[in-house]
Amino acid sequence: MRLLTFIFAAFFLAFCNHKTPTTNVSVVDYFNYGGLVESAGVKMIPIQTPIGEFKVWTKRFGNNPKIKILLLHGGPAMTHEYMECFETFFQRQGFEFYEYDQLGSYYSDQPKDSSLWTTGRFVEEVEQIRQAIGADNTNFYVLGHSWGGLLAIEYALKYQKNLKGLLVTNMMASVPEYGKYADEVLAKQMKPEILAELRSIEARKDFNNPHYMELLIPNFYTVHLCRLQEIPDALSRSTKHCNNEIYVMMQGPSEFGVGGRLAKWDIKNRLKEITVPTLMIGAKYDTMDPKAMEEQSKLVQKGQYLYCPNGSHLAMWDDQKVFMNGVIKFINEVDSIGL
Repeated sequence: MRLLTFIFAAFFLAFCNHKTPTTNVSVVDYFNYGGLVESAGVKMIPIQTPIGEFKVWTKRFGNNPKIKILLLHGGPAMTHEYMECFETFFQRQGFEFYEYDQLGSYYSDQPKDSSLWTTGRFVEEVEQIRQAIGADNTNFYVLGHSWGGLLAIEYALKYQKNLKGLLVTNMMASVPEYGKYADEVLAKQMKPEILAELRSIEARKDFNNPHYMELLIPNFYTVHLCRLQEIPDALSRSTKHCNNEIYVMMQGPSEFGVGGRLAKWDIKNRLKEITVPTLMIGAKYDTMDPKAMEEQSKLVQKGQYLYCPNGSHLAMWDDQKVFMNGVIKFINEVDSIGL
């Protein structure tokens, strides 16, 4: 019994003193966030807006002054939950990273003033988060998915002086081109009778009709959103917690094209202004044209492209090995050689 106790104690001590790959700090130090009260890294950060102060939910993982990654979820107004898949991969690398719910999303404050839901206002929110977590151009990486990718691009165009690296996953730089891709490529892959029913519902603007999603889920979402046979619990929770009022206002009624405030967003001709190392990620079955993502990687000044041959819009789930290995490789390269 004493021998087993000794072995366990030795193992525990070795585990606590184990050095993470990119930090050269022990596991205990990696998870030491300071403060008088431990909260598993969760913090409500105050955000100043034109109509007053609100708080947004954040969760910190790790302690690494060299690499601080902010994850920007999609939607708009989804939640951080579907991005929980980054936790295992990034912690293995010793990255410091942050999940957060943007203002209006489930775990953050949800004001009702519609003037808040603009890309410019969200950009200022991201900048305030950066300041709150103490990141700067020596260590700050933004990884945005879908709408979060749009937001990441907009942030870089205004604040790239504060960035070390930018990662844009599954987001085209032109929403009109995204809509055209949905209409002229993806829609034509559906059975004609299914597409006709969908177009009929859309023409009547009968989006609350349950038959609309009954058609979209098996014929579009499971093909182009997430191709896993079993939907991940994290994605189910994120979908359940989506703020549909904001989502519809900005994106439109579904992922099958776009019809909200973002319908005319197009900054493709400004990508050349982005000078920080940038990774663009596309996937074969995505709602976004993977060829457009590849083109975007050539339009920025220091771009790379990652292609997920088995992935869809949620390639971090359905082509996870390719996606995560590529993301980690890019971050480590930027950290080590600056690209």
